[in-house]
Amino acid sequence: MPGPPPKPTNLRLLQGNPGRRPINRREPKPDAELPSPPEHLSETARAEWSRMAEQLHRLGLLTSIDRAAFAAYCVVYGRWIEAEQALKKTGPVVRSASGHPMLSPFYTVAHQSLAQLRAYLSEFGMTPASRSRTSVHSGENADSLEDFLFGK
Repeated sequence: MPGPPPKPTNLRLLQGNPGRRPINRREPKPDAELPSPPEHLSETARAEWSRMAEQLHRLGLLTSIDRAAFAAYCVVYGRWIEAEQALKKTGPVVRSASGHPMLSPFYTVAHQSLAQLRAYLSEFGMTPASRSRTSVHSGENADSLEDFLFGK
Protein backbone atom coordinates (compact mmCIF):
# COMPACT_ATOMS: atom_id res chain seq x y z
CA MET A 1 0.00 0.00 0.00
CA PRO A 2 1.63 3.28 -1.09
CA GLY A 3 1.77 6.34 1.10
CA PRO A 4 2.54 6.84 4.77
CA PRO A 5 1.34 4.30 7.32
CA PRO A 6 -1.94 5.16 9.04
CA LYS A 7 -1.80 7.06 12.32
CA PRO A 8 -3.44 5.69 15.43
CA THR A 9 -6.91 7.19 15.85
CA ASN A 10 -6.02 8.60 19.28
CA LEU A 11 -3.11 10.49 17.75
CA ARG A 12 -5.32 11.73 14.88
CA LEU A 13 -7.86 12.98 17.42
CA LEU A 14 -5.17 14.79 19.41
CA GLN A 15 -3.85 16.39 16.21
CA GLY A 16 -7.28 17.55 15.14
CA ASN A 17 -7.73 15.37 12.01
CA PRO A 18 -6.59 18.10 9.59
CA GLY A 19 -7.27 15.91 6.52
CA ARG A 20 -10.89 15.45 7.63
CA ARG A 21 -10.73 11.77 6.77
CA PRO A 22 -13.36 9.60 8.45
CA ILE A 23 -12.46 8.41 11.94
CA ASN A 24 -12.85 4.69 12.56
CA ARG A 25 -15.50 4.70 15.28
CA ARG A 26 -15.32 0.92 15.59
CA GLU A 27 -11.58 0.77 16.22
CA PRO A 28 -10.75 -1.64 19.05
CA LYS A 29 -10.19 0.14 22.37
CA PRO A 30 -7.57 -1.76 24.40
CA ASP A 31 -7.55 -1.66 28.19
CA ALA A 32 -6.32 1.66 29.49
CA GLU A 33 -4.04 0.03 32.07
CA LEU A 34 -0.38 1.02 32.09
CA PRO A 35 1.67 -2.00 30.99
CA SER A 36 4.52 -3.21 33.17
CA PRO A 37 8.04 -3.29 31.74
CA PRO A 38 9.31 -6.68 30.51
CA GLU A 39 12.08 -8.36 32.50
CA HIS A 40 14.53 -8.48 29.56
CA LEU A 41 15.04 -4.70 29.39
CA SER A 42 18.54 -3.46 30.06
CA GLU A 43 19.09 -0.90 32.80
CA THR A 44 19.14 1.92 30.24
CA ALA A 45 16.00 0.63 28.50
CA ARG A 46 14.20 0.24 31.84
CA ALA A 47 15.10 3.82 32.77
CA GLU A 48 13.59 5.03 29.47
CA TRP A 49 10.45 2.98 30.18
CA SER A 50 10.14 4.67 33.56
CA ARG A 51 10.73 8.10 32.05
CA MET A 52 8.19 7.88 29.20
CA ALA A 53 5.53 5.24 29.95
CA GLU A 54 3.38 7.30 32.32
CA GLN A 55 3.45 10.35 30.05
CA LEU A 56 2.37 8.36 26.99
CA HIS A 57 -0.27 6.53 29.01
CA ARG A 58 -1.81 9.82 30.20
CA LEU A 59 -2.13 10.90 26.56
CA GLY A 60 -3.81 7.62 25.65
CA LEU A 61 -0.89 6.62 23.41
CA LEU A 62 0.26 3.66 25.52
CA THR A 63 -2.15 0.89 26.51
CA SER A 64 -1.91 -2.70 27.65
CA ILE A 65 -1.52 -4.13 24.14
CA ASP A 66 1.23 -1.65 23.21
CA ARG A 67 3.66 -3.31 25.63
CA ALA A 68 5.75 -5.09 22.98
CA ALA A 69 6.01 -2.05 20.68
CA PHE A 70 6.98 0.23 23.56
CA ALA A 71 9.43 -2.36 24.89
CA ALA A 72 11.02 -2.51 21.41
CA TYR A 73 11.31 1.30 21.47
CA CYS A 74 13.01 1.14 24.88
CA VAL A 75 15.40 -1.64 23.75
CA VAL A 76 16.41 0.36 20.68
CA TYR A 77 16.79 3.51 22.79
CA GLY A 78 18.99 1.60 25.25
CA ARG A 79 21.09 0.15 22.43
CA TRP A 80 21.57 3.62 20.94
CA ILE A 81 22.66 5.14 24.26
CA GLU A 82 25.06 2.27 25.00
CA ALA A 83 26.61 2.52 21.52
CA GLU A 84 27.00 6.29 21.90
CA GLN A 85 28.73 5.80 25.26
CA ALA A 86 31.11 3.28 23.70
CA LEU A 87 31.80 5.71 20.85
CA LYS A 88 32.91 8.32 23.38
CA LYS A 89 35.66 5.90 24.43
CA THR A 90 36.72 4.53 21.02
CA GLY A 91 35.84 7.32 18.60
CA PRO A 92 34.18 6.74 15.23
CA VAL A 93 37.33 5.29 13.59
CA VAL A 94 39.24 2.31 15.03
CA ARG A 95 42.11 0.13 13.80
CA SER A 96 41.33 -3.26 12.29
CA ALA A 97 43.30 -6.39 13.26
CA SER A 98 45.61 -5.67 10.32
CA GLY A 99 46.15 -2.09 11.55
CA HIS A 100 44.07 -0.28 8.94
CA PRO A 101 41.58 2.39 10.00
CA MET A 102 37.94 1.33 9.84
CA LEU A 103 34.57 2.58 10.98
CA SER A 104 33.86 1.54 14.56
CA PRO A 105 31.25 -1.21 14.98
CA PHE A 106 29.74 1.01 17.69
CA TYR A 107 29.21 3.72 15.07
CA THR A 108 27.25 1.27 12.93
CA VAL A 109 25.13 0.14 15.89
CA ALA A 110 24.44 3.73 16.92
CA HIS A 111 23.53 4.74 13.36
CA GLN A 112 21.18 1.78 12.81
CA SER A 113 19.60 2.19 16.25
CA LEU A 114 18.93 5.86 15.61
CA ALA A 115 17.15 5.02 12.34
CA GLN A 116 14.99 2.45 14.16
CA LEU A 117 14.41 4.90 17.00
CA ARG A 118 13.01 7.52 14.61
CA ALA A 119 10.38 5.04 13.43
CA TYR A 120 9.28 4.23 16.99
CA LEU A 121 9.24 7.90 17.98
CA SER A 122 6.82 8.61 15.13
CA GLU A 123 4.62 5.65 16.08
CA PHE A 124 4.14 7.02 19.58
CA GLY A 125 3.94 10.71 18.55
CA MET A 126 7.19 11.58 20.32
CA THR A 127 8.87 13.85 17.76
CA PRO A 128 8.83 17.65 17.80
CA ALA A 129 6.83 17.63 14.55
CA SER A 130 4.23 15.29 16.06
CA ARG A 131 3.89 17.46 19.16
CA SER A 132 3.51 20.61 17.08
CA ARG A 133 0.44 19.07 15.42
CA THR A 134 -1.00 17.78 18.69
CA SER A 135 -3.27 19.62 21.09
CA VAL A 136 -4.38 18.14 24.37
CA HIS A 137 -7.56 19.37 26.02
CA SER A 138 -7.54 19.16 29.80
CA GLY A 139 -9.68 20.34 32.66
CA GLU A 140 -12.57 18.97 34.62
CA ASN A 141 -15.31 20.77 32.70
CA ALA A 142 -13.80 20.42 29.24
CA ASP A 143 -15.59 18.16 26.79
CA SER A 144 -13.48 15.34 25.43
CA LEU A 145 -12.06 15.88 21.98
CA GLU A 146 -13.80 12.74 20.77
CA ASP A 147 -17.17 14.08 21.94
CA PHE A 148 -16.49 17.34 20.13
CA LEU A 149 -15.48 15.65 16.88
CA PHE A 150 -18.37 13.21 16.88
CA GLY A 151 -20.94 15.77 18.05
CA LYS A 152 -21.96 13.90 21.21
